[in-house]
Amino acid sequence: MDVWRRLLLAAVCGVAVAGIYAAQPVLAPMGRDLGVSAAHTGWIVATGQFGYLAGLVLLVPLGDVVVDRRRLIAVHLAITATGLVLTAFASAGWMAFAGLTVAGLFAVVVQTTVAYAASLSPSAERGRNIGVVTSGVVVGILGARVVTGTLADVWGWRSVYAVLAVLSLGLAALVLVALPTEDRHGSPAGYRQAVVSLGGLFGHPLLLTRGLIAFFLFASFGTLWSGLSLPLADAPWHLNESQIGLFGIAGLAGALGAARAGRWADAGRTTQVTGLALTLLVLSWAAIAQLPGTPGLLIVGIVALDFAVQAVHVSNQHLLTTAHPDRTSSVIGGYMVFYSLGSALGAAATTAVFTIHGWAGSSLLGAGFAVCALAVWAMNGRSPLDSADVRHPPHRAPGAGVVRAD
Repeated sequence: MDVWRRLLLAAVCGVAVAGIYAAQPVLAPMGRDLGVSAAHTGWIVATGQFGYLAGLVLLVPLGDVVVDRRRLIAVHLAITATGLVLTAFASAGWMAFAGLTVAGLFAVVVQTTVAYAASLSPSAERGRNIGVVTSGVVVGILGARVVTGTLADVWGWRSVYAVLAVLSLGLAALVLVALPTEDRHGSPAGYRQAVVSLGGLFGHPLLLTRGLIAFFLFASFGTLWSGLSLPLADAPWHLNESQIGLFGIAGLAGALGAARAGRWADAGRTTQVTGLALTLLVLSWAAIAQLPGTPGLLIVGIVALDFAVQAVHVSNQHLLTTAHPDRTSSVIGGYMVFYSLGSALGAAATTAVFTIHGWAGSSLLGAGFAVCALAVWAMNGRSPLDSADVRHPPHRAPGAGVVRAD
């Protein structure tokens, strides 16, 4: 897969996930315009998350049913755009909730995209390609904070969803034109069978272990990014939404710095990378906890945390797609259930802890989640999928996994 196709798939992931997180910096004006009380504005974000969780169960298995995932990606992007348009033009809270539910539901195009990239990648390049494509997810999550604040200041919060809708439609067209048709051999599973098999995957030791690591990993991640605006908006900083959003640039630097994690995974170093990255995650909270002191240490902590999160996230998906090459969509969907639940836990817990114990309490919470992830890794030991025979599997039968360009 050439670099331009990898970047296109990364853009698909970034735009899709941005639709879920774009509301975080503009909750107050959205609530006022839509008639949603301050006590219930959190549901603006939660609605998209619940839609996303439902999509993981109901829509991701479609990737193991359809023959050509490229067309499925384009359709999901188009429907996502519909939900974003409904949100942009909503005149009442229920309309925005409906639009955000649709956008969240079909944002699982991210998992289909990662599975598509993995299926087109030779085994020696799978980790690198997954690393580039999944970097779009982090860019979407963190970049949305920066861009949303800027757009909202100039044209209002509705412009954010209008721009994302246009980008989604444009990417849907590009996917059909620029990407090769996926020609998967054999009889794909039926939809009901794919959904049932998704449930069965949760009993697989590798998915359970890597899923638990992801659960605590993204709980730590959510603790930072859902709670960071609270101390920054408080004394002595009193930063506005746009200024707070700029800290997302530090997160982007860290996440993009971990792009090489895919190459490390291809070299069979997922176990070592996971352990070192989770150790770095724990240490990053020592710097993050220094607020409300100098912001320099905070920036260092943010870079380290997002580097660690992305490195572990790529390693996890590389191992899982290698272990289940015929069910890549389902196994990634199952893995992302842990991600979604962990993110929700971190977001909900950090605000509750902050109101009682301040940022020091939130930092201990985030560090505690990181320690739990490290403990799961330590108890699991070395992954058997780091062996050379898995990294370089036997040659496939002629015609297997062939793709053709339209």
